[in-house]
Amino acid sequence: MSKLGTIGARLHRGEVSYDFIGHKKLWFTVSLVLIAISLIGLFARGLALGIEFKGGVEYQANVKVTSSTVDDFTAAVKATNAKDLGDPVVTTIGQDKVRVQTKPLAQDDITKVRAAIAKEAGVSPDQVSNSQIGASWGSQIANKAILALIVFLVLVFAVIWIYFREPKASMAAIIALMHDVLITVGVYALIGFDVTPATVIGVLTILGYSLYDTVVVFDKIRENTRGITGSNRYTYSDATNLAVNQTIVRSINTTLIALMPVGSILVVGTVVLGTGPLKDLSLALFIGIAVGAYSSIFIAPALLATFKEREPGMQALRRRVLAKRAATGTTAVGKPVAVAAAGGGATVVTDKPAAPAAKAGASAKQDRPKASSPVASSRPVKSTSGAGRPQPTRKPRSKRGK
Repeated sequence: MSKLGTIGARLHRGEVSYDFIGHKKLWFTVSLVLIAISLIGLFARGLALGIEFKGGVEYQANVKVTSSTVDDFTAAVKATNAKDLGDPVVTTIGQDKVRVQTKPLAQDDITKVRAAIAKEAGVSPDQVSNSQIGASWGSQIANKAILALIVFLVLVFAVIWIYFREPKASMAAIIALMHDVLITVGVYALIGFDVTPATVIGVLTILGYSLYDTVVVFDKIRENTRGITGSNRYTYSDATNLAVNQTIVRSINTTLIALMPVGSILVVGTVVLGTGPLKDLSLALFIGIAVGAYSSIFIAPALLATFKEREPGMQALRRRVLAKRAATGTTAVGKPVAVAAAGGGATVVTDKPAAPAAKAGASAKQDRPKASSPVASSRPVKSTSGAGRPQPTRKPRSKRGK
């Protein structure tokens, strides 16, 4: 068995563990900082919406790409002085194609820009393709994307509630999903990548991936907490932490296996092709899968444990478990602890080994016969001259009872 497999087996059996739930304040703080940075990026810089959302005209032409291609085509398009042209967006696709995007233009200005691009590329205007996208069509795409996200979240809430019979699990999963969306969108705003329909597809895809990983962890939590209120061994947080430790190796393996092909697609889309739907889709997937794995391990289980620990039944369970550990001198992992009386009759439990108790009744123990000492029998025995131990004798039947 590999080293990782051995660690996974020990984690599953509870022989080793890391207190994920006990450090939940740290994970929540990290997530709040990331969300704050993402919101600052969204409000300060905003999203670089692609032409599909804001409308405009897109031109493409075949040309041998050089280091000055972007600057040369930008200057050529600006020289047309088309009305409401603004700043054209020029990008290269691979090593043999250039793409120019402008704001919505009148038909005469579209022709002028097309001719300028053809002249710079050294081709005829007929070899320059152009497509117009209206702003209303882009707004329809944005509205449908938002509607799809809302429907997805509502269905997720209902399905998890029905499956786990626990609304708090649905709340924890939804909060984790919104956490993933905000951070992913914030990265797009900070880096400045264009948001295209492919980006929306990637975001919706990562929501499904993150939800799948979260459901696996929640299913293990349900298994560990079934009938937990009938025992005094673990609190809900202890059982949740055990579930995270039992599934963490699987979560890491699944995440790495998913990130490797997505990372390869991202490299090809960014380095080789330069731009296009492949880069937009793979970038959203790469960021979302990494953030989704983080939330499935550190955020969603901690949220569920926090919600459940507020229930009266779980609070009573916690009191019983802590009282039992204080009485037996053990921690959550079964280590001996020192139990000392504090002021006001309270009990203080520490992780230090308890001092050995004074031996009571030593004189009484000395009077007890040792296991190795022979004890005289009350029954008469008959001695034998041969080898062997003495055998008990039996009284005649007529003399029994006298």
